[in-house]
Amino acid sequence: MSQPVLRLGHTNLNTLKVSDVKMHSFSFARIPEIIFGAGKFSLLTEKITYYGRRVILLTGGASFKNTERFGSLLDYFRDESIQFTHYVISGEPSPENIDAIVRDNMDKSDAVVVAIGGGSVVDAGKAVSAMLGKKESVTEYLEGVGSRTHDGSKKPFIAVPTTSGTGSEATKNAVLSRIGERGFKKSLRHNNFSPDLALVDPELSLSCPPELTAACGMDAFTQLLESYVSTDASPMTDALAYSGISLLKDSLVPATGDGAGNIDVRSAMSYAALLSGITLANAGLGIVHGLASPIGSYYDIPHGVACGTLVGVATRINIDQLKFSGKAGEPGIEKYARIGKLLSGENCHNTRECCDYLIDHIATWIEMLNIPKLGKFGFGTADAAKIVAETGNKNNPVRLNEKDISRILAERI
Repeated sequence: MSQPVLRLGHTNLNTLKVSDVKMHSFSFARIPEIIFGAGKFSLLTEKITYYGRRVILLTGGASFKNTERFGSLLDYFRDESIQFTHYVISGEPSPENIDAIVRDNMDKSDAVVVAIGGGSVVDAGKAVSAMLGKKESVTEYLEGVGSRTHDGSKKPFIAVPTTSGTGSEATKNAVLSRIGERGFKKSLRHNNFSPDLALVDPELSLSCPPELTAACGMDAFTQLLESYVSTDASPMTDALAYSGISLLKDSLVPATGDGAGNIDVRSAMSYAALLSGITLANAGLGIVHGLASPIGSYYDIPHGVACGTLVGVATRINIDQLKFSGKAGEPGIEKYARIGKLLSGENCHNTRECCDYLIDHIATWIEMLNIPKLGKFGFGTADAAKIVAETGNKNNPVRLNEKDISRILAERI
């Protein structure tokens, strides 16, 4: 959005007026029906039967399967004579995973797909829902890999997140990975692929361990921040991203420690993650996710860790470049400053102070949450060149060159 530049120095961040803001046209993709709140998992069975009585159920490897809710759900299916098949998604889904599930269920034209788990499980469910009516491999429809265009037809899909991070319950793409030297991490995307229902019950995240909570939380924060400063941001995505960060800022650290069992803390994190999915689907993301995609295709590095370890230095370098961009009307620097002001509790007062606060605050989070560097997963200096070559920064608030991108990686190896 075109806005007046707040020059670095002692400009007061409270001087913006409505008359200063120039509105522009934008589009906003469909979002799912959303049911949000502690205890709302109890509505799942009712919602499933609304869509059908043949269920393809996807869950993660352990966390939800080890709860009473899982057993109760299967008992309900049996008691009500609801046919179901159950699949476990361990790690990030591959095209082969999706193809195998689709082959098993090609005769289930009236199926409803239900995914209960983290972002990988939800992405897998999204892809299965989209591919059940297709004969080809999902690889044929992946962006940058296949040559086919999906028509958007799909089976009913219910997403039930158990972590607070990716926001996949509200997005229109499913990320599939093939890890290795010739690997890729690409999306199956269509506006219709957004789930029919996102049932977000923060109680499901109460058992999420600290290290996973930290990585997922940093992913959500990164998505909110990158969509807020995106070149494709709109007044709607700005409002949602700001709202998400407002709740995340006081809940991220407690959720990994003394507040892990506090449903209010978990609710704030679930809300922030949900909004991060909505905003990324409509505003796009920046350099951190541009790097995370090729990194994730070559190395088995959790997506949240990749984003969490890079967002601090990437934000600092973006701000440094924006200071010297010289582009009239560049909104990125003011937006970073507003988030710094929000995180500071209104205790910084000008663009320079608030940008510095933002940089320092993110660095503190990374340290407090013990977000590891890339080197822990085998990533080395020799690997940087191929990652940089495949990195995009389409919606980044400033164009970074290969040297800038290399600096981001170098500081977090």
